[in-house]
Amino acid sequence: MAKIPEYRALTPEALDALERAVRQHLRVALRRRGTEYVVVAERLDSSGRDEVFSGRLPMTGEVLAFPLRDLESFAVLP
Repeated sequence: MAKIPEYRALTPEALDALERAVRQHLRVALRRRGTEYVVVAERLDSSGRDEVFSGRLPMTGEVLAFPLRDLESFAVLP
């Protein structure tokens, strides 16, 4: 079984992985301010100079927005 890549910087490969997750509605595990979230990818938007990733919590259906500059790391889950 292949290892799931974890991204710690916003490289072109990392952004491609997030875009693919949004297109295919994949789960994304991400860490922000020491808290880990697992969400279903919904959107990747530009808001002014910032890019924002939005994901839906599977248990509640709530959509959370994560500015990409605030993420410590993330991984797209199979």
